[in-house]
Amino acid sequence: MKNKLIDLAAKRQNALDRAEKAIQDGKNEDYTAAMAEVSNLNTEIKQVQDLLTEQQKNLMEKEPTGAEAKDIAEGRAEQLLKGDAVKFSAMEVLRGVRNSVTLATGTLVQPAGAGSTIRDPLGSIPSSIVDQVYVQDLTGMESFSEPYVITELDAKGAAVSTAAGTARTTSADPTFGIAQIKPYELSVTTFVDRNLSRLSPASYYEKIYGMAMKAMRRKLATLIVNGDGQTSPAMFGIKNAKNKAGNSIFSSLEVSTVDSGLLDSFFFAYGSDEAIGSNARLYLTKADLRAIGKIRNTNQERVFKVRPDGGNPNIGVIEDGGVIVPYTIVPGLTSLNGNTDKSSQTMVYGDPLNYELGLFGDYTIRVDESVKAVERMVAILGDAMVGGNLIVDKGFVVGTTPAAAG
Repeated sequence: MKNKLIDLAAKRQNALDRAEKAIQDGKNEDYTAAMAEVSNLNTEIKQVQDLLTEQQKNLMEKEPTGAEAKDIAEGRAEQLLKGDAVKFSAMEVLRGVRNSVTLATGTLVQPAGAGSTIRDPLGSIPSSIVDQVYVQDLTGMESFSEPYVITELDAKGAAVSTAAGTARTTSADPTFGIAQIKPYELSVTTFVDRNLSRLSPASYYEKIYGMAMKAMRRKLATLIVNGDGQTSPAMFGIKNAKNKAGNSIFSSLEVSTVDSGLLDSFFFAYGSDEAIGSNARLYLTKADLRAIGKIRNTNQERVFKVRPDGGNPNIGVIEDGGVIVPYTIVPGLTSLNGNTDKSSQTMVYGDPLNYELGLFGDYTIRVDESVKAVERMVAILGDAMVGGNLIVDKGFVVGTTPAAAG
């Protein structure tokens, strides 16, 4: 099925390229035929993706447990102790980043001797944005293209007496965009005291795996919002998402300060003229969340009620009168509160499933004791190929501070 998906994706890319050339050459019939082929391929791709999704669910549910999991962990621990690299499939990575809120905590470590448990810092929870976006296994693909609608077909109207016997006014053709998802190299480097080796093999492996996944998760959270930072990005973030033609996929909203009208502005800016966008969340820094919670009315009552989730304090809801806005804290974003920079992108608002995160192949982890030998530290090194982009037109609203006057 994975090979079939790769083949279908290549055929769809070919059809999209032909459609683009037909538009440029003014050949409407060729464009229509190519887009019809794209539509048929999209249906077939969706069927294969649905099947793969169900297969992935089964794999997620069939995660090794008990003695089997311990045997796997001990085998991999032996490889790590010898300095060999351990590879994890995209599915294992998906499982790991989804579970990393509970991974790498003291509860997983069974020390072989006193004092060998390595405690994690308070609040060591990477952003939950990685749990919320659409993740796809793109192993074996050079890139992946997601077509999306920019403008829809419009209808024309006329009085019957006027239109009778005349050629009807031509409707404007719908327009489409192509969001490309290309691989970007992600590396993970973290250090831990060499006392880690005193743990039992299974616990040693769990600790290293958990720390590597949490480090990867933190970096992914930043990449999802900011992209890779290159002039010509390989991996696009929400704040710089562009289609193949170089046009922005996100929309912008001018915001100057954290005030009582802020959430209203985002809430009504997201969606179309016909409907309010659904399933949206606000992604912001902890400093901005604090600023929202501090806003008072003339009676010194809180304007907004911030209610963190008891099971995961990285997420929660903000109550704004009759509107409830879910939020997720992302440290990689720029704070709006106190921001005097012109045209600075800050918090973002939208449906996280409008962003696609692609996993291109295996994730490799290894342990190196030579990097910081004097400090008695071991390095945990990880390497992966990831990619991402928005796949829905105006799938997010990005808050931007006002530009300089004049």
